[in-house]
Amino acid sequence: MEGNTTLYALPKADVVERWKAQTTDDFRFCFKFPATITHQAALRNCDDLVREFLTRMSPLEGRIGQYWLQLPATFSPRDLPALWQFLDALPGRFTYGVEVRHPGFFAKGDEEQQLNRGLHERGVNRVILDSRPVHAARPHNEAIREAQRKKPRVPVHAIVTASHPMVRFIGSDDMVQNRDFFTVWLNKLALWEHSTTPYLFLHTPDIAQAPELVDAIWHELHAAIPGIGAAPSIPQQSSLF
Repeated sequence: MEGNTTLYALPKADVVERWKAQTTDDFRFCFKFPATITHQAALRNCDDLVREFLTRMSPLEGRIGQYWLQLPATFSPRDLPALWQFLDALPGRFTYGVEVRHPGFFAKGDEEQQLNRGLHERGVNRVILDSRPVHAARPHNEAIREAQRKKPRVPVHAIVTASHPMVRFIGSDDMVQNRDFFTVWLNKLALWEHSTTPYLFLHTPDIAQAPELVDAIWHELHAAIPGIGAAPSIPQQSSLF
């Protein structure tokens, strides 16, 4: 499960305990580092914030699939030394991912190669954002318009730098269109599944439509990767968060 709420605020200790009580040992959380670390501090001089975050999440330690950094578009290739210093100081017992948004990291030049090489050397996953569906959608309601304003429009570079590639697929409310855009991921995820353990997260502008998106793609996804089993049971967000 993608833990998006931790980007905006450090969860209270009792909330973390509730997440633990409501899940089992085979459940996996992927939490974002707080924005105080990634955006305000830009990964610099934030050891205390990192320690506080990891300590707060420690009751879930055995259920962490991946901690990941969602870096703002202002975090540019010249900031890579700060990223390497930050990653090198993290505890080695967890899996980590990095999502970048600066155009320089998508230009297929030296700057992107430096990013990919540095992540690969450290065994850190490059998080892949696919926002094509939502930006291709007809902006006929406020949920779509808000998502188009907020979700970055970056090229989709399906690059594996470590053992748990993460794909964030930002769908629209048009399930036929979503299925068309997702087709490319069927072969890609099936290929990756032979040598890695990918994570796939599905978004819709109106979160209530997320189960509909799962239903729209699951038959083809299961055919491509039979080992994923039955479609997931999706809890109400209010029950877990």
